[in-house]
Amino acid sequence: MSAEWWVWAAVMLAVAVMLAIDLFLHRDNHVIGFREAAAWSGVWIAAGLLFGVILWGWQGGETAGTYFAGYLIEKALSIDNVFIFAMIFTAFAVPAALQHKVLFWGVIGALAFRLVFIFLGAELLERFFWTAYLFGAFLIYTGYKMAFRHGRQAPPEHNPLVRLVRRIVPTDARYHGDRFFTRVGGRRVATLLFVVLIAIEATDLIFAIDSVAAVLAITTSTFIVWTANAFAILGLRSLYFCLAGLLRRFVHLHYGLALLLAFAGVKLIASETSVGKLPIPLTLGVIVVTIGASIAWSMLATRRTPGSGAATRSAAGSGDGGAQPAEAACGEAPEHARSSARASAATDQ
Repeated sequence: MSAEWWVWAAVMLAVAVMLAIDLFLHRDNHVIGFREAAAWSGVWIAAGLLFGVILWGWQGGETAGTYFAGYLIEKALSIDNVFIFAMIFTAFAVPAALQHKVLFWGVIGALAFRLVFIFLGAELLERFFWTAYLFGAFLIYTGYKMAFRHGRQAPPEHNPLVRLVRRIVPTDARYHGDRFFTRVGGRRVATLLFVVLIAIEATDLIFAIDSVAAVLAITTSTFIVWTANAFAILGLRSLYFCLAGLLRRFVHLHYGLALLLAFAGVKLIASETSVGKLPIPLTLGVIVVTIGASIAWSMLATRRTPGSGAATRSAAGSGDGGAQPAEAACGEAPEHARSSARASAATDQ
């Protein structure tokens, strides 16, 4: 077995161990507060940065810089995932104590999706140079949609995959604790929590295409692309619970993310022209400045907006018991969300 495969095995094992620790520590499905989420976010970010430092000592500054660029762009795009997760949890009125379990298994699926797309995308880029133009155009178009059509997502219960699962798998339109499957009237059925998980996975499948293509615009090294994605995604659950109450303030962040996607598309197309690959320091600079500027713009724009202070206070909470459910993040009344979820569930049954 080559040294490269040993490295792959070691990273996979490290990711599996971290996920196992996370699952063990949250086995009681308690409500995650801001302080706990912030602490875990710090742990995952530290792990991602530490891996970059290890790469720096092992492979040199250029490889580490490529990893950090991929990590930053994936981390930034994951914030947009948080918006969608909040919408899904609100639409299905997911109890706050069960949200972590759904996100945990959602992350498992996200890692698997990205692994497939990374190897497939890298192989296409290596074999057919013209696929760089296709991927680049796709990223530019995705950036355009994010900038000018942000927030127009269809209701999650109308997702084709969710509707298909509900038709194929017998489903009970209620929650049964933290179980994905249960028995009702002697028949084994999927619970509403399983439907929510499918909605999360279906959404992340779309996000995986965007994010993998964006990182492939930086490098076609499957190892660097997957590790950048993996370490960014590992902290996605904690990021959700940290930002749930602050989502209203990120009103202009999608412009920055759109610009990053368009930049990645232009970078990918330019790599197959006389311009060649853009320097990694320039790429890192564009990513940092774009994210920082869009966040600062959002904070300034919402500084005096009615309700923004309340959103910030709800996110901070009052200790570990201060977690707010996704309803607060999306600004919808919990009872309205429950009625909507139950009505849609009954319709699809």
